[in-house]
Amino acid sequence: MMKEPIGFLGLGSMGACIATRLLDTGHHLVLFDVRAQALKPFAGRNVIVASSPREVADQARIVLASLPTPQVVREATLGTQGLAGGKAIRYYIDLSTTGPETAQDVAGALLEAGIAAVDSPVSGGLPGALAGKLVLMVAGSQEAVSAVTPILENMGQIQLVGERVGMGQSMKLINNVMSATHMAITAELMVLGVKAGLVPETMLNVLNKGSGRNTSTEERFPKFVLPRTFDNGFSNALMRKDVGLCMDMAETLQVPMWVATAVDRLWMQTVLQIGGQENTTTIVKTVEQWAGVEVRGRSAGA
Repeated sequence: MMKEPIGFLGLGSMGACIATRLLDTGHHLVLFDVRAQALKPFAGRNVIVASSPREVADQARIVLASLPTPQVVREATLGTQGLAGGKAIRYYIDLSTTGPETAQDVAGALLEAGIAAVDSPVSGGLPGALAGKLVLMVAGSQEAVSAVTPILENMGQIQLVGERVGMGQSMKLINNVMSATHMAITAELMVLGVKAGLVPETMLNVLNKGSGRNTSTEERFPKFVLPRTFDNGFSNALMRKDVGLCMDMAETLQVPMWVATAVDRLWMQTVLQIGGQENTTTIVKTVEQWAGVEVRGRSAGA
């Protein structure tokens, strides 16, 4: 029995990997991306290319979106050619990181059009997306979550965080600021260690056997910083956006964020100094340039 078509908006780094995973697990997709080049890798696959989000929603009962900013999400869902005007759509799954305010606003507007929204931002990186090993932070009504669970199960581990749309976004922002924080402090301390004469490989070996270990010391620095490839697949601009959304949430809820404020400043500086489109592991370059040393592994050469 042929599976029903699934709509998918946004084929950036993460979106393309998730769409690929869904195709690999036997799904038929109706795709839309504003960039023609983003669609090229899907030529010859079991896909239909739509000319607008609304055209996707005319053909698919369930539509997923993996989009870069809250503004793009609002336009894709509620704009003149947005999903809300589609004839077939009944469920909308937002995989993006947009913050709880946008998620709730969009969900409310879509509900008026008879479309149930499910909040499902993801974590696990590009390899996790391709392998179906993401963590999905899911929030929405029991009926809507139940209806889309067979799709989400292909993508990874479902973590139900609440029944109110926006709660998944809150969880994702907390996760990403935690990640941004340990990447920032690892960058500072690795540079400090190098300037003090320590060998990067030795530092990571010791840190990963002690209480200082984190995903930056275990994965990002060994894989992307020491070899000087910096190709971890998530941009500084997107990380800064996520940290900023978390700061907005904290402001709304009146929770002081002293450490996160400092982390936000370092990411802002990295966007300005290194570049927004560079990958997040280049945050170490910001500190390196100030300190006059490099965190360079033996395998990277001189």
